[in-house]
Amino acid sequence: MAETVVELAEVSVVRGGNRLLNQVSWQVKEDERWVVLGPNGAGKTTLLQILSASLYPTEGVVGLLGEVVGTVDVFELRPRIGLTSAVLADRIPPTEMVSDVVVSASYAVIGRWREAYDDLDHARAAALLAEMGVAHLAQRTFGTLSEGERKRVQIARSLMTDPELLLLDEPAAGLDLGGREDLVSTLSVLANDAAAPATVLVSHHVEEIPPGFTHVLMIRGGEVVAAGPLRDALTEEALSHTFGMGLQLGEVDGRFSAHRRLSAYRR
Repeated sequence: MAETVVELAEVSVVRGGNRLLNQVSWQVKEDERWVVLGPNGAGKTTLLQILSASLYPTEGVVGLLGEVVGTVDVFELRPRIGLTSAVLADRIPPTEMVSDVVVSASYAVIGRWREAYDDLDHARAAALLAEMGVAHLAQRTFGTLSEGERKRVQIARSLMTDPELLLLDEPAAGLDLGGREDLVSTLSVLANDAAAPATVLVSHHVEEIPPGFTHVLMIRGGEVVAAGPLRDALTEEALSHTFGMGLQLGEVDGRFSAHRRLSAYRR
């Protein structure tokens, strides 16, 4: 039986009198690939902060990788979690060599300083860049890369420590159509790899759900609208409620799409 890597029990986060998350209960197993969908302000970023052990809940219990947050040293827990986010990317020096961006994850630092890495570290970094299709960029500096190339390098970095949980915060944000499709293809390969870690991908768009993802969590106003296996939980009714408008859901070749119902334009 697959191990549980995330277990939230009635988790709430209150900041400045606002409930960013409200009574969220949720489980993620080690062999599951989840997409989290919701509009701006739904609580997706707050949820990811909880999952990355960088934010404590106001109420409820957070279990991560067999540990209860609050009873364990988070500095020992965080290296077991891979994370990509725009905030993290903004901290990477533009002059940093791509190979160093990846290998420095071994020490959970950004920017090479005086750390010492062995041949195995460098070999793993090179292998991950190759897996992401960007091995040819290893000697380039991060600031010279396109947005799509940066996303792939960040994913390689997030896998450097062989994490047990991978968190992807809107990885396709800012990409053009070609860049998005390339990235979705890469994430689909990763999702279908039995050796890949449990994955949680945050997005606004059903079009960004890679084939191979197994489950969906939809949230609105900090509360769960629906959660479960992708084919069961991703319905027009749940999606419409999540985004506050009547939506029509489509699927072609394992890829989803959504648009406002035509009847909404005929009033």
